[in-house]
Amino acid sequence: MDSIYILVPIAIVFTMLAVAAFFWAVNNKQYDDLEASAHSILFDDDADQIDPQVNSSTVTDEKVADD
Repeated sequence: MDSIYILVPIAIVFTMLAVAAFFWAVNNKQYDDLEASAHSILFDDDADQIDPQVNSSTVTDEKVADD
């Protein structure tokens, strides 16, 4: 019975810390955009970095050299 006097306040403190951490995360917009990370793997970032004019001139130079 004596241990309940120690365990109940500890449980209340842990619960208050968990609730405080949750509200801190909500206030700092941690839960605003949950689907952006899931959709980001679907987009190819490497395609934006390739210059299509450089690739087409290389291909035409190779075709002219082969003919």
